[in-house]
Amino acid sequence: MKKDKVVLGLICATLCLAVITSGCTTTETQSTKLTIFAAASLTGAFNETAQAFKANNSGVDVVLNYAGSNALATQIKQGANADVFASADQKNMKTVQDAGLMNNSSVKVFAQNKLAIIVPTANPANVTSLNDLADSGVKLVVANSSVPVGNYSLQMLSKASNNSSYRPGFNTSVLENVVSEETNVNDVVVKVALGQGDAGIVYVSDVPAAYKDKVTVIKIPDSVNVIAQYPIGVLSGSQNAQMAQSWINYVTSPAGQAILLKYGFTIPTASQNTTTSAAATAAVNTTTATAKT
Repeated sequence: MKKDKVVLGLICATLCLAVITSGCTTTETQSTKLTIFAAASLTGAFNETAQAFKANNSGVDVVLNYAGSNALATQIKQGANADVFASADQKNMKTVQDAGLMNNSSVKVFAQNKLAIIVPTANPANVTSLNDLADSGVKLVVANSSVPVGNYSLQMLSKASNNSSYRPGFNTSVLENVVSEETNVNDVVVKVALGQGDAGIVYVSDVPAAYKDKVTVIKIPDSVNVIAQYPIGVLSGSQNAQMAQSWINYVTSPAGQAILLKYGFTIPTASQNTTTSAAATAAVNTTTATAKT
């Protein structure tokens, strides 16, 4: 009798274990990992966008990788796994497209930006305008020319040199004042905020809340400023292409655009929005319709 009870107990234990194991296998919730490679200047805006996106898409884990657009493009071409690429310029997006790594029909310009000058709150060099960057002794912090904001800065200075409102040799004088070239725009903000430079050239969107009391933003006249174009698209190797497109749909929806505007970006009009393939025109309509559902 005791033997039968022991056998019965072993059978029950085995069945229970099978039920528990089976239950774990069938009820476990698998989250979807969505990896976004984004220009460093999008940090604040995309962090907030990710929170809003996750609130509307349960089970999605949004992983954000920020760096200079050139560094991100290099990582992607070297085989890094990502679902979405958001660049601060067309040049680096094109290099990824030319490598056959983008779903070209998904690529569109979703935001624009402009350059601005920042100075420490104390403003020891008394910089109050773009012209002052050419003054002798001004310590200027910029981004390296390989980074979009660094390239845009060179374009802006070149435009100013050809403008009669600025002193002769303006471009050369400003570049002689450069004391540091950073690999991304966030590092320019930090150095100026810490007083390691008298001024820096950044995007209008690049002063996060933590630094607003540490730096002052000085506008650069539109006559010499450069409009930065931000393209975004789904990578052809994405394992979650549908969810990646949903991210782009959200970024370009009214809610996503409101976040971008909050962080100082501007939204391109339909006529300004240049795409990299004819098929992208149809994709824009599909994206907008999906974002509203």
